[in-house]
Amino acid sequence: MPLDRRHFLLQSGSAAAVVALFGQGCAVPSSPTGRGNVLGFTGVPASLRDGIVVPPEYEWQLLYPWGTPTGVAGSMPAFAPDAGNSADDQAVQAGMHHDGMHFFALDASGDRGLLVMNHEYTDEQLLHTDGVKAGTAEKVRKSLHAMGVSVIEIRCTGQGWQQVRPSPFARRVHGNTPMRITGPAAGTPLMRTAANPAGDAVFGTFANCAMGVTPWGTYLTCEENFHGYFGGPKEAAQGATAAQRRYGTVAGSQWAEYWRFDERFDLSRHPNEPHRFGWVVEIDPFDPTAAPIKRTALGRKRQESATCTVARDGRLVVYMGDDSRFEYIYKFISREKVRPGTDAAARAANRHLLDDGTLHVARYDAGGRGRWLELVHGRDGLDAAHGFADQAEVLIHARLAGDVVGGTKMDRPEWIAIHPQSGEVYVTLTNNSQRGDAGKPAPDAANPRANNLFGGILRWREDGGDAASTGFAWDHFALAGDPAQPGSGARYPSGDADMFGAPDGLHFDRGGLLWIQTDLSGQVLGKPPYTSLGNNQMLCADPASGRIKRFLTGPNGCEITGCVVTPDRHTLFVNIQHPGEARDDGDTRHNSAWPDGTEPGSARPRSATLAIRRRDGGIVGT
Repeated sequence: MPLDRRHFLLQSGSAAAVVALFGQGCAVPSSPTGRGNVLGFTGVPASLRDGIVVPPEYEWQLLYPWGTPTGVAGSMPAFAPDAGNSADDQAVQAGMHHDGMHFFALDASGDRGLLVMNHEYTDEQLLHTDGVKAGTAEKVRKSLHAMGVSVIEIRCTGQGWQQVRPSPFARRVHGNTPMRITGPAAGTPLMRTAANPAGDAVFGTFANCAMGVTPWGTYLTCEENFHGYFGGPKEAAQGATAAQRRYGTVAGSQWAEYWRFDERFDLSRHPNEPHRFGWVVEIDPFDPTAAPIKRTALGRKRQESATCTVARDGRLVVYMGDDSRFEYIYKFISREKVRPGTDAAARAANRHLLDDGTLHVARYDAGGRGRWLELVHGRDGLDAAHGFADQAEVLIHARLAGDVVGGTKMDRPEWIAIHPQSGEVYVTLTNNSQRGDAGKPAPDAANPRANNLFGGILRWREDGGDAASTGFAWDHFALAGDPAQPGSGARYPSGDADMFGAPDGLHFDRGGLLWIQTDLSGQVLGKPPYTSLGNNQMLCADPASGRIKRFLTGPNGCEITGCVVTPDRHTLFVNIQHPGEARDDGDTRHNSAWPDGTEPGSARPRSATLAIRRRDGGIVGT
């Protein structure tokens, strides 16, 4: 995609600054190397400005907004500002609400690669020309096509990062894409439907939030709030099971009326269809002909993150969160060892690794110790007497299995990141306003605050430094919020830390810098008790010193989410999700027109990807 000079000029004030940054292309400069001047950039203040604010040493480039053609050969419909694109158009365009992403280098220089990203959900008011006035089957198709995953090819040139179009790698995976189901739950009774009696195939992935990357170079997309798309007549809710209520798949509670126009979303007719969502889905970004695969051995939940590492003995370990109040943190350990490499042979050799292993749930005990508890049928009460006929039911109803074995109910566990040198594991706990309410779990050691409005970051160290260990030591890296507010309970790792709230996205770069992204609801931004935090933001932390410095603030109403640093650490990709999300309950207006408009209402706000670099071409985070 050509460089959007207008957005650079808004930040730099002159064309000379644009040339200074991108005239040198992607050549590695002679300036900072190694850790460089860690957090040496000028921190930005909390802000309610409707735009992107970065340190003066940095510039940003608009790369891939909603509606941009993906680059599939022969299919390049332009974005229609009036939302007039068809469902077929949307199937080959950037989806809405960009989220987790990763950069896969295509050459040794890192100047060319595949950017793979999630599209979490839709804003139906923006997606359709007539908004939500009337539902149709075509609108449902377009909505399903606006979620899922994009695979695009990009290249860094003297004019900055540009999308390669057409590209043999370009691809959209969406809510109607055929995919396979594998692992212990595949083919079992709860996975079978009228459309797929074998229970081993499904159409689509949606509600794609955080992600992971396997050691062999495939992308893991996580299906989070899938439950809101399944519905039915309200009277059908009377027969809802305990499992359906726990997962939220209860007729009448849906937020999208797909069931009226697409039969498979009708819970009263196809109660097993929701069992086929809520999984980690593996995608080979290098092979656009390969069917995505839902890996049931990793358990079904509202998936948030699938962060991979390799244990000392060579087995794969995957850490996962379940982003709901009072849900769990999980760890999967494969039975077989990882075959090294990221080429086609390695991907083929490891293709079954995620189908066979043991799922665990975390218990955080007082005193800073914890245990990983196995979720294995026949052990620790996971048997028919407690509603689990076999291992497939343990995995399909992983939340209920976590209850039985005694996992710790957490304050919305979201992204998980692993320190590249120490192996410490960090997780964001976004918030939990119901902690300590009547009939709800009370504060505990790992979740110490009642009415936890601001969340925090928890970390642990596996025993012996081995990711396959069953025991660990844990502590709080940060309890977020405004320390100046009486009773906030905020606590940061050092006195040199900018405050934040509702941490969500989390990413370690190769140098060990921790990038933190926030997701305060659009309804509370700028209001007490969040006033001092401004719009959502991204910060950079140095765990070695405990310093945390604010790096970016975003437009009105947006969430900052999705973050990856290129291998050479000279470009930071960041996603701006749902700019313009209304602040007031019941207010359907959008309070931003970013990035195309200057005033709310002047253009449809569009989620988009940014490429951020230092003006001198140095290492990001310095």
